Amino acid sequence: MGGKNVRDVPRGNEDLAPYCRKALANGATDVRIIHPGLVVTAPWVRWKCQFGCPGYGQGWCCPPDTPTHEQTRTLLDSYRRAILFHIEMPATPDRGKRYRAYMDMLVTLEGELFKDGYYKAFVFLAGPCLLCRKCGKLSGVSCLHGDRARPAMEACGIDVFQTARNNGFFIETLRAKEQTNNEYCLMMVD
Repeated sequence: MGGKNVRDVPRGNEDLAPYCRKALANGATDVRIIHPGLVVTAPWVRWKCQFGCPGYGQGWCCPPDTPTHEQTRTLLDSYRRAILFHIEMPATPDRGKRYRAYMDMLVTLEGELFKDGYYKAFVFLAGPCLLCRKCGKLSGVSCLHGDRARPAMEACGIDVFQTARNNGFFIETLRAKEQTNNEYCLMMVD
């Protein structure tokens, strides 16, 4: 599956094609149905959050308040199908707005999958949670958007770079904020 249309749907996964089409119609650049065994977890990923991200410990969807890579691996191994979403985010004045709308669409898609009988549906997003200007964690307040807040893949120990590459996607480190971001999100299905 990829490139703004639904193709190459792995046999036995045709039931997920409508959800993939919906994501493509709402901003995704590419979508692939994958096996969770192709998702890579590693201990170094959360270390990069702890030692390199100014948001570490600043929100409920960031480490150390997210599952470890071992916990995430256990979760991934309890599924047999997932959908990997790719979106290209060029450096435009509305990038932040587009990013928030896209993440919101994926959480809504998770809810649709659940209502349609995929009761195990769960989405990992990308980057820090942007639902609140300032996370309530810093003032001891529980998450105000627990129904919509989701952790990022990297916050849970998923090696996004290797996972994207394992599934035929392009990803590289960026040298400047003006470059196009290639963001990835992962929907666990069943």
